[in-house]
Amino acid sequence: MRRTRILTAVLALTAGLLTGGPLALAAPSSAEVTLAADTYTWKNARIDGGGFVPGIVFNRAERNLAYARTDIGGAYRWQESTKTWTPLLDSVGWDRWGHTGVVSLASDSVDPNKVYAAVGTYTNSWDPGNGAVLRSGDRGASWQRADLPFKLGGNMPGRGMGERLAVDPNRNSVLYLGAPSGKGLWRSTDSGATWSQVANFPNVGNYAQDPTDTSGYASDNQGIVWVTFDESTGTAGSTTRTIYVGVADKDNAVYRSTDAGATWSRVAGQPTGYLAHKGVLDATNGYLYLPYSDKGGPYDGGKGQLWRYATATGTWTNISPVAEADTYYGFSGLTIDRQKPGTVMATAYSSWWPDTQLFRSTDSGGTWTKAWDYTSYPNRSNRFTMDVSSSPWLTFGANPSPPEQSPKLGWMTESLEIDPFNSNRMMYGTGATIYGTENLTNWDSGGQFSIRPMVQGLEETAVNDLAAPPSGGAVLLSALGDIGGFRHTDLTKVPSMMFTSPNFTSTTSLDYAETNPGIVARVGNLDSGPHVAFSTDNGANWFAGTDPSGVSGGGTIASASDGSRFVWSPAGTGVQYTTGFGTSWSASTGIPAGAVVESDRVDPRTFYGFKSGRFYVSSDGGATFTASAATGLPAGDSVRFKALPGTKGDIWLAGGATDGAYGLWHSTDGGTTFTKLSNVEQADTIGFGKAATGATYQTLYTSAKIGGIRGIFRSTDKGTTWTRINDDAHQWGWTGGAITGDPRVYGRVYVATNGRGVVYGESSDSSGGGGGTDPTPTPTGACAVTYKVTSEWSGGFQADVQLSNTGTTAWTGWSLGWSFPNGQTVSQLWNAEYTQSGATVTAKNVNWNANVAAGSSVSFGFTGSWSGANGKPAAFKLGDQSCTVV
Repeated sequence: MRRTRILTAVLALTAGLLTGGPLALAAPSSAEVTLAADTYTWKNARIDGGGFVPGIVFNRAERNLAYARTDIGGAYRWQESTKTWTPLLDSVGWDRWGHTGVVSLASDSVDPNKVYAAVGTYTNSWDPGNGAVLRSGDRGASWQRADLPFKLGGNMPGRGMGERLAVDPNRNSVLYLGAPSGKGLWRSTDSGATWSQVANFPNVGNYAQDPTDTSGYASDNQGIVWVTFDESTGTAGSTTRTIYVGVADKDNAVYRSTDAGATWSRVAGQPTGYLAHKGVLDATNGYLYLPYSDKGGPYDGGKGQLWRYATATGTWTNISPVAEADTYYGFSGLTIDRQKPGTVMATAYSSWWPDTQLFRSTDSGGTWTKAWDYTSYPNRSNRFTMDVSSSPWLTFGANPSPPEQSPKLGWMTESLEIDPFNSNRMMYGTGATIYGTENLTNWDSGGQFSIRPMVQGLEETAVNDLAAPPSGGAVLLSALGDIGGFRHTDLTKVPSMMFTSPNFTSTTSLDYAETNPGIVARVGNLDSGPHVAFSTDNGANWFAGTDPSGVSGGGTIASASDGSRFVWSPAGTGVQYTTGFGTSWSASTGIPAGAVVESDRVDPRTFYGFKSGRFYVSSDGGATFTASAATGLPAGDSVRFKALPGTKGDIWLAGGATDGAYGLWHSTDGGTTFTKLSNVEQADTIGFGKAATGATYQTLYTSAKIGGIRGIFRSTDKGTTWTRINDDAHQWGWTGGAITGDPRVYGRVYVATNGRGVVYGESSDSSGGGGGTDPTPTPTGACAVTYKVTSEWSGGFQADVQLSNTGTTAWTGWSLGWSFPNGQTVSQLWNAEYTQSGATVTAKNVNWNANVAAGSSVSFGFTGSWSGANGKPAAFKLGDQSCTVV
């Protein structure tokens, strides 16, 4: 049940990470850090969904072109050939992490290659950056950004209303955007490149979920919430005359312009006392449909109505499928069948119990049928069947009593769309997934339609902690917001169930016993019940522990190296310790409440803690802690640290903020002293993985800023040199939650994101060749090239190129040339510089990927245009050297 979605470390971020203040240290010289090249393949550990999908948008001119937006996890494009979703905003970097929140999305039906996204996560102080409108001419493969002078709220109340962003269906250079926070209605006349406020729009909205909320989250004016064009009032190339706009104002919810936005007026006779969540126009029959709720959603809503407005006569008709007195929910999701416009569907989005409801009418709202109804209470008759075998955790391990069922039809169902080209296909978003059907019209013939998840590729979990045990069946254990966490035994398969017994709403921390990895502990948040759980079979099964008095949330937990005892720092009370599995706890002394705790990975009686610039050590199993004399550590609490497996007292600490100490520290004496690495400017996470071949020290991984570049870095020589292993196309916004290498597979790293799930990278350097390289002056010797078209559409395509050094010497620079066989043109290229003359293209290294060790590879990608054919190049040359084409 997705009741709260707040950025995992938002307080730390607003405390200084993104304030633009001075760095604690000057950037190191080039002699101090080597940014060597390595080619990584990035994927998600499959969970499939896991988050709220407030918007689904089908293009109305091209079959099978659809997009989905998420509240914190970016946007996605549907791939019909594989029935999967492709992420589109992974290029959003650390400094603009808020742009992973998508408050609205618009697909251009005049030019289907164009798509727009209004981005920004919070309108209050939690997000220090303003919003923007992103525009793409290649279906989201690449983007340009138009910054706005105000914030947008992809994760704010009211985010399921919309769409706030709309393209004029007759003159597609014109767009409108409804803004929150009293900022009004905005318009672009140059395809989203620039924006200006519509000064004469009469109402900026006045509804806030909770005007008394001092954080600014629930008290923000939800503003202008949707824009709808009446395409019948324009012709191709001319601006559409009639535009409807929805405003978060219960007494004045709908406005209209009949002169292409020159003037605006409140639509006469409209219902009052409710918020219009959407405005969906059936231009064929001349009806505007409006689902109303007494609240802005996506969680709340106790009453609602459905209305139909006749655009020609101005007649309003209440077409609610049930009497207002019988609603305990609001209406939000609404769609029409563009093949049969008299067919309308709507959702009871806030009906949490016993289930959400879908309504369907085939006579423009004159009469309705329900997706389910009671036979004799509490027994139900469903018009649908559900198959969640592809995402079995969607049952949440529940076995409810009637009238509840498991899996549920859904909750927070604010996005509902019938495919405009296929009356049988419908998709709708929930708080955890996208469901869909491909035999929807069975509803009308009296049969059952089949619902299943249509969410593969869309990964939307917020990750709080990660652990990769050195042995046992679990490859990866994850602590997640909202759906608890998972035990992955195969990263390519969806686990059968999240952690249960108990099922935390959010897991905040987990740890395994280093020398006995069958023992695992986790802690988390739960409305009622215990906040700690244990496993003795490597996380496969769990049992609840007992809370000490005062616990209100998970906090952090540490397991002794042999699993004999645990130290827990929960929310609501001080640090606690126990022997065994938490049947009773005792208060630790000498360490402040709220400290982050970890264990030594060798000595089962040694534990560590950190709080507000001080490091703490216990040598008696957590009973007593002593503050270390170490100084110069970060003063705040945005710190993560870990002890190295196999070596007692070897500790790495990352964290800080730009207004103070910030970076990566190392201790080899159990925290008595720490040394700051001079070649790391900023660091937020630290993790360990399998050592490189010939190395005696485990591989380090960090989300950091090194050499002036933000990224994911690896070191195989104890931090002397670093390799950036991600690239600008793979940044995932904020990655400061957790990181860990794989102790069994060299080069594999798991990265926590805030909304894009668990991302893991696999190195092409399977030999474990190390973090630094010994450069030679020229790129000579054998080479191999893999050229792969990863996406193709009418007139455009995206390709990835991997260049491998198959020789025996390293390169310190490279230049790869080829000729297109069909006159293709490169539009944009990343991770390399390029020139093109006719069909001939030359791609050259950028500074951070110039060095390519023997046996290693480097990759770059590009988008391009084509016509007639899109054949692959037949030959590639590295300078004068011909490369093998793989």
